[in-house]
Amino acid sequence: MGTRDNPLRFDATARGPLAGVRVIDLSRLVAGNMLSLQLADFGADVVKIEPPQGDPLRDWRDNGQSLHWKTYGRNKRSLVLNLRQPPAMRALRRLLEGADIFVENFRPGTLEEMGLGPDVLRELNPRLITVRISGFGQTGPYAELPGFGTLVEAMSGFAARTGFPDREPVLPPLALADMIAGLTGANAAMMALFARERGLASGQVIDLSLLEPIFASLGPEAAIYRQTGAVKQRSGSASNTVSPRNVYRCSDGKFAALSGSTQVVAMRIFDTIGRPEMKADPRFATNAARVQHRDLVDAAVGAWFLTRDRDTALAEMRAQGATVGPVYDIADIAEDRHFAEREIVVEVEDAENGSLPMHNIFPRFSETPGVWRLPAPDLGQHSGEILAEIGMTEADLEDGA
Repeated sequence: MGTRDNPLRFDATARGPLAGVRVIDLSRLVAGNMLSLQLADFGADVVKIEPPQGDPLRDWRDNGQSLHWKTYGRNKRSLVLNLRQPPAMRALRRLLEGADIFVENFRPGTLEEMGLGPDVLRELNPRLITVRISGFGQTGPYAELPGFGTLVEAMSGFAARTGFPDREPVLPPLALADMIAGLTGANAAMMALFARERGLASGQVIDLSLLEPIFASLGPEAAIYRQTGAVKQRSGSASNTVSPRNVYRCSDGKFAALSGSTQVVAMRIFDTIGRPEMKADPRFATNAARVQHRDLVDAAVGAWFLTRDRDTALAEMRAQGATVGPVYDIADIAEDRHFAEREIVVEVEDAENGSLPMHNIFPRFSETPGVWRLPAPDLGQHSGEILAEIGMTEADLEDGA
């Protein structure tokens, strides 16, 4: 793991398990960048095609710096193309002819308007795997709606389940739908690549909406609604499914999260808080009964936490085999030894700051781990070398012919 004084260094010669796989990323913002980041981290050559003004993710700034781009742009190369100009379109076509995976997130129909619909791409490169990211999918009544994650987080049922029952629904304060879709898309691209290598398919088109992956996070709610007619309501940090399960304030003002998701653990919790009589009480003896009387369970557990500082509460709960943990913010994470020893956050060299912390490459492979090849590129940093690979120059783009 790198440190601020000796950060992890990028090595452009490093080779990961996806070395030799070329990805053309024409997407913008989070979902596509997360998808291509997963592939880039494991060695794929990701050519990030940006408009002259750059990927809008570059404009998400903190303290004047594009920290989002530094994280999601790592291990990629940047090529600037103004796709309104014919020479740039010719360059894109040449790149796609030799690519393995193509990622785009235009509004459905835009790629066809550009003359690069699936039929054209199939003729151009029969082995090409095209991942089409959109808010609601390539078909259906909502296909033409803007594809921002906020709309999807609202319409998927996710926001309606988040927050407290007497307050408004809560949207996640980060690009959750995009992140889930990006991870799903990377997995989908690898499945398609595997199918191609096994001869089960040549190239194919993957229709990836932001809506479906985050809707899947609701689990069996569609079945529950069908069978019971009940719409699950917001419950704050409590659960409609198990009890006890909540976030509890401790005497020092810090919070702990606790889950009694199995019968054995729930009984251990009642013993730990000094309320063994609750184990035989019909209101608390089974999970279904505890969920029905959730407020009483939380009152008993919450009263116990209020008499102890968080460290003491965690130690006592863990000593009895209860499942409990602290509620962390990023400052806590920066000081936590598990995050440090597992190298979940690593210190990486950065030209502007000397070094920067960012999430490590994941998942962890025992034999073919990911690699740190390239820092996030400046806008158009690799335009010349990428164009040379397809027999063009930057002057050709200015031709306009």
